[in-house]
Amino acid sequence: MSKQPLLSVSEARQRILAAVAPVTGTQLLPLEQALHRILRSDIHAPHDLPPHRNSAMDGYAINADDLPASGQSELLCVGRSFAGAPFDGRLESGQCIRIMTGAVVPEGADSVIMQEQVQRLGERVQIGPNHRRGDNVRHPGEDLRAGSLVLQSGQRLGNIEIALLASLGIAQVTVQRRLRVAICSTGDELRRPGEPLAPGDIYDSNRALLAATLNHPAIELYDLGILGDDRETLRATFQEVTHFADLLITSGGVSVGEADFVKEILTEIGEVDFWRINIKPGKPLAFGKIGPTHFFGLPGNPVSALITFQQFVQPALERMSGSEPRTPLRFNVPLRGDLHKQPGRETYLRGILRSDPDGTLEVSSAGHQGSHVLSSALLANCLIILPADSSGAASGEPVLVEPLRERMS
Repeated sequence: MSKQPLLSVSEARQRILAAVAPVTGTQLLPLEQALHRILRSDIHAPHDLPPHRNSAMDGYAINADDLPASGQSELLCVGRSFAGAPFDGRLESGQCIRIMTGAVVPEGADSVIMQEQVQRLGERVQIGPNHRRGDNVRHPGEDLRAGSLVLQSGQRLGNIEIALLASLGIAQVTVQRRLRVAICSTGDELRRPGEPLAPGDIYDSNRALLAATLNHPAIELYDLGILGDDRETLRATFQEVTHFADLLITSGGVSVGEADFVKEILTEIGEVDFWRINIKPGKPLAFGKIGPTHFFGLPGNPVSALITFQQFVQPALERMSGSEPRTPLRFNVPLRGDLHKQPGRETYLRGILRSDPDGTLEVSSAGHQGSHVLSSALLANCLIILPADSSGAASGEPVLVEPLRERMS
């Protein structure tokens, strides 16, 4: 029986994204609880922003007709306007008021002269030439006009979006409900951190990795723990998950020769494909559905699980949570030190991206590249991507890098 042909990384990603869709359901949340959630209604400005003429500087509000063509003008200071405490009245010819940044510019004034550019003499202010009408005045609607579209349904609410909505006085937003994700590790040899190890046992790091990665406001996480190599336990757990989770992610048990009954159960109760992908590390990957629940089976080696999560699961999570998957930022950077590989698979190496004092970028290996070595992943802030047909790269050659989102300082 011939082996299944290797899928390219791009083909596997395309198949996954074609198979998943945003979950349905919304929530009405207070604005302060909506960070990183997906907006599910268009938002229009309820009023102009800024809502009134205000000063861009600390200084003196005047009418430009009182500015001198040469020499000095002397104006009487008749009051003040502070943010939240505007001047009560209209400015007349020959008058000015003290004004602070953000304060309302009163009727009769059309310009603000910076305090450093005037001389205060008791209740009078001297102003020289070379000022223009309208200096340092912000106008209503300069940022947003009342009724204009501010944010569209489907946008992710980051800190700037939250601040913009707050500036418009919007206190609640309708967002996509949280994505329900269940995780577990499989294998009799796995132990929780803190438990004693018997000969042949190892600690379960992949579930800790997934739990930490999925600790996100838009995700409702269910940790199912470690599932041993028991057919009935696996069957019952996988079937139970379909009642509450949108996505199940497991690690281990997807390589050739590993716990064949896991594959049998998944094939029996779901529509799951076991793929061999042209990627290193992380060639084995399972993907499909068990009832209404999508399923990813990641490799057992920790770095393989990390790479396949970043390249395949993360885009699916983004689409299922209601946003379009972000195209990874990738660019070429000179390599420092040689890299060697066997032609055949597209290879993702852990790298360290640095900037010289003159601003020139370069990248080097983060160390041991074995799929079981997490210490080099700890040092890495990027991936170095070598094409399938490459046999490596020499020092000084440009190589393709992808910064890691959680490792860029």
